[in-house]
This record gives sequence, C-alpha cells and structure tokens, in this order.
Amino acid sequence: MRTKILDKPTIQPNRPRVNVVTLGCSKNTYDSEVLMGQLKGNAFDVVHEADKVGKNDIVVINTCGFIDNAKQESIDTILQYSELKESGKIGKVIVTGCLSERYKPELESEITNVDGWFGTNDLQDLLQSVGANYKYELLGERLLTTPSHYAYFKIAEGCNRPCSFCAIPLMRGKHVSFPMEQLVKNAESLAKSGTKELILIAQDLTYYGLDLYGKRNLDELLRRLSDVNGIEWIRLQYAYPSGFPMEILDAMNERDNICKYLDMPLQHITDNMLKSMRRGTTKQKTIDLVNAIRDKVPNLALRTTLITGYPGETVQDFEEMAAWVEQTRFDRLGCFTYSHEEKTHAHQLEDDVPEEVKQDRADAIMEIQQGISWEKNQQKIGNTYKVLIDKLDGGYFIGRTEFDSPEVDNEVLIDASSQYATIGTFVNVKIDKAEDFDLYGQIVK
Repeated sequence: MRTKILDKPTIQPNRPRVNVVTLGCSKNTYDSEVLMGQLKGNAFDVVHEADKVGKNDIVVINTCGFIDNAKQESIDTILQYSELKESGKIGKVIVTGCLSERYKPELESEITNVDGWFGTNDLQDLLQSVGANYKYELLGERLLTTPSHYAYFKIAEGCNRPCSFCAIPLMRGKHVSFPMEQLVKNAESLAKSGTKELILIAQDLTYYGLDLYGKRNLDELLRRLSDVNGIEWIRLQYAYPSGFPMEILDAMNERDNICKYLDMPLQHITDNMLKSMRRGTTKQKTIDLVNAIRDKVPNLALRTTLITGYPGETVQDFEEMAAWVEQTRFDRLGCFTYSHEEKTHAHQLEDDVPEEVKQDRADAIMEIQQGISWEKNQQKIGNTYKVLIDKLDGGYFIGRTEFDSPEVDNEVLIDASSQYATIGTFVNVKIDKAEDFDLYGQIVK
C-alpha cells in the first residue's frame, strides 16, 4: 500500500514496449501512472507519450469523455494510432478511460482495428489483455509522469452529485473514498522518493469520508498528510460549494504546509441557472460562502470555473455573472462553454444558445479575469514569495508560488542567464515585474 516511483525491474526482452498516452484531466494522469506502475511491476518496458514509436509497441490511450472538445481529441488520437497500426508502424492499439467507458459499443462498431476497449474500472482486464497480471502487492504504487517533486494525489473516485450538465457519474460511478491509512502510507512513500507537493484530487474533495467514516473527514486527512515528513505543500483541487466543510480552513490556518489555495468550481451565479444546473445552492449562499472563506483565510487564493451558454442562459443571466466576476475578483478563473452531453439531466433541455454566443461570452469572462489578474499581479511587485522550481524553459527557470497549481495557474519566471536554481527545490523570489498571468523575479537569500 505504497505510492512511489518504481525501481526498474529486469525488463523481459520478449515483451513489447508499452507506450501510454494520457488525455484529459489530472485524474486520468493518476490512472495512467497506476497502470504504468503495474506494467513496470510485470517487467514491461513502459514509456509515457514517447516521441518515437516502434513497430512492436502496444499503445494504450487513456481517453477523456467529458465535453465535446475532449471527446474529439480522444477520437482523433485513437484514429491517429489506428492508422499507424494499419501501416505496420506499431503493434497494437488499446483504448481505456472515460470515452471508452461511455461509448464502447459505438466506438467498437466505428473503429474496428483497435485491439481492446476498456472502461475506467477495467484495469485488471486491460493488464491481462497484454499478458500482465494485476499485482495486489503493488496497490498504490505508480510510475510518475509529472516531475518527481510534485504528484497528483487522488483521495476518492466517482461522484454522488446530481449536477445536470455533468457526465462524470456515468463514467466514474458513485463516490468511493480511499482509506485514510492507505493514503498516508502512499504520501510517505512519495515523500521518500522526493515528492514535495501533493495536489489532492477527486471529483469532489469535500465529500471525502462520508461513505467510510459517516462524516466529512477531509480536515483530518489534511492534518495527517501534513504530518508526513518531507511534504512541504498540500494543495486542494475540486472542492464542491454545497455542504462545504469549513473545518478544512482551520487546518489550512494551522499548518504551514497546507497551501492557502482552493479550487472550487462554482459554474454560474444566477438563481435560475444554479437551480437548473442542480447545484444545490443559490446566488446569495454562494456569495456568503466566498466571503466566509476569505474572512477565515484572508490571504487565500481562490480559483473557480464557470460555464457559459448553459440551456436557457439569457443575456441577463450572462451579464449578472459577468458583474459578479468583476465584483468577486477571483484570484484564478477558468471558463468553458456548455457541452450538451447525452444521458445527462440537462440533455433533455434545448441547447438553445448558439455556439458562437457561448464562446463570445466565455471570452468576455476571461477578458474580465485577465484584467483582474493583471491588477492583482501588479500588487505583488516588491514582495518575496517561496517558489517551487518546476522546469527550465526558454531561458527561464519557471516555478510557482503556493497560490498556483501546475499547468493552469500563474508562473514565476527567473532569468537563467543571470541566476541558477535547481529543479524541484524551493527558492525565495522577489518579484520585480508582473504581467497578466506571469511574474518575473530575482532569487534572494
């Protein structure tokens, strides 16, 4: 029951290389890492998204089936590797993940040269299809695809929420919390392998523990993970606003290694949209919750996600949301256009907002947020922040503050021609320049 970067066992020369390709969100990244850990434990040569393919390669595509753009990317990727197989440039193509879980019959009939289709809970069957055995002694072990100093840390699977627009319960099932003891051991093993930051993920972090312990138990889990030697940052992603457990903010205030950061997708703000979306809250309750969170942790960076163009969204609904974004001044914000998903509750509604209007509204929200981000970043000039160095790219060492997740949030850039930093370490950086979504600074002692 450990999580670590696996030692390299003796590779069996008669076995083909397995190239795992990951699409979609950080939950898929985690699943690919578990799959790769099992394959490595079975003495397979495993690579992640290899630049060059081999004619005997088995390519496993871990797909996303969340919204239209993601589904199309998954289909295009399957077709790309299917063509490589047809031309004899790779050996086999296997598809797993959310798209395969949701659309297996349709995909099988349309793309006939894929060697196997597996859903989100078919890991054992997938392994057997390539001649590997599921090893229970490897429970929790994984082969990290992220830089080793940070890791996505899944604490639960599935979701019990009834959101009208979301197909995740169709693909991932009901919420299942992972036992706390197992998670702590996984964190300990990661820390011993050099991981400094845990990014907690689930479909809904704040539901953690209800099924196992009869209560929301995220605050206790946070404290126990915080006690793990070597873990310097713990970050929370995907918190749900309805029934939000305020106790986690107490843990955040008590522990220096729990980042003052919260990702809480709110999706919309008008009462009629929230009701139709089945979010279990209202505009005033949402505003009160945001204010209460900020009152309790004044320096917290709050990230949210919004949807434009949901069925029935009027000009007034959109303008009310835009005004709310302007007033609330989120530290981080992402905006997506509504995707009309089969078998969701909202699919019975008319998808009546034209695509170009959806996109125009999303662009307008992001333009507001760009201005807010610029203003907030200007206020950081002259301040010094603890920064975790992620990579060297384009002549800059690039890192993040505790207020930023990888890939989606702001970055701190340090001129590599005049200063040096070791990737995976923390440095103190004084900010001397700020743009919309980037900070520039100098390392200080």
